[in-house]
Amino acid sequence: MADALIGSEILKIASDIRLLVAGGHSVCNLTVGDFSPAQFRIPMMLEDAIVESVRAGETNYPPSDGVAPLRRAVVEFYQRRLGLTYPIESVLVTGGSRPGIYATYRAVVDAGDRVVYPVPSWNNNHYCHLVGAVGVPVACGSSDNFLPTGQRLRESLRGARLLALNSPLNPTGTAFTAAQLAEVCDAVLEENARRSPQERPLYLMYDQVYWMLTFGEVSHVNPVALRPAMQPYTIFVDGISKAFAATGVRVGWTVGPEDITHRMASFIGHVGAWAPRAEQLATAKLLADDAAMDQFHATMRHGVESRLRALYDGMELLRSSGLPVETIAPMGAIYLSVRFPVNGMQTPDGTTLATNEQIRHYLLQASGIAIVPFQAFGMTEESGWFRLSVGAVSLDDIAAMLPRLRQALADLR
Repeated sequence: MADALIGSEILKIASDIRLLVAGGHSVCNLTVGDFSPAQFRIPMMLEDAIVESVRAGETNYPPSDGVAPLRRAVVEFYQRRLGLTYPIESVLVTGGSRPGIYATYRAVVDAGDRVVYPVPSWNNNHYCHLVGAVGVPVACGSSDNFLPTGQRLRESLRGARLLALNSPLNPTGTAFTAAQLAEVCDAVLEENARRSPQERPLYLMYDQVYWMLTFGEVSHVNPVALRPAMQPYTIFVDGISKAFAATGVRVGWTVGPEDITHRMASFIGHVGAWAPRAEQLATAKLLADDAAMDQFHATMRHGVESRLRALYDGMELLRSSGLPVETIAPMGAIYLSVRFPVNGMQTPDGTTLATNEQIRHYLLQASGIAIVPFQAFGMTEESGWFRLSVGAVSLDDIAAMLPRLRQALADLR
């Protein structure tokens, strides 16, 4: 297993970017699912509360399942904002959302178990490898906003142990509608109803770390609110990393069945993947203050959406000019899905573009746009689809890049 570990494809792209920047070239870096503090600060209330907690001496180990004030705050937050009712024993605090995902795999999945996940999606192939699971990728296309349908999933769910979903979705920036997710929930419930009492159930891991970042008429939906019968089978993964631009603060949580949460807490304790105590206490204060959260999100959502909209409008303008570009209107998260269907076209130096990696490299060198191919998210088809992430760029960066991209595409033959 150790010899077969694969590093982050996105981090590999970063080395190409560093070389260009070192050579004095302008790069619009749309690769990282992160926020530049120069563009997006964490809430001032959170910043102040962290400092206050450190100065108050809250610097020792936290409990392995998280400090009680934060676990209670999550319970109350979910009740107010999502209409979900859980006991405090269902909440586990983790050092960011990633440990919550890995702990879910570890608590639910044994070696050889089947894990179903859509592609493109973030890192599920790697987590399957780490736990020795049999990954069952379900290819999703642009006609369904790269989200799986219940009909498409039904056959794959037979005998599976875990279904891993994320909405709003990394890498596509798309989100489930209520009808789409209800259909998926029905497929999960039907599969569990089919199983005998001696068989282990199918669980749904629902990563909703971007749920507070939706745009326009899009509203976040979750499985338990749509189908209350899903509560015994659903494990939510969440945190402040994305919705509060707090990727480096490292506070996440999971909410799910108590027996699964207890197993996950044991794993988190063994590997020490706790969130720092001071940051946990500060997050508890933030989640209890609706006014502070709403004020922050009014500004943050506008900042993210304006960047996504500038990219989308720019790409649509290129498309209307006859250049090879397709895109999907932004729905949530910090990502835009863009397709450059230029496979088979030639660059000015005579190179024929055959793969997404070649397209990515050409566009980076020719226009200074740094993007991530969907191959980094499990897709195998060389379809020309890419993820563009806006958390680390300004509107000026986007405006400066678009004319260069126009020229790079126009130069292809």
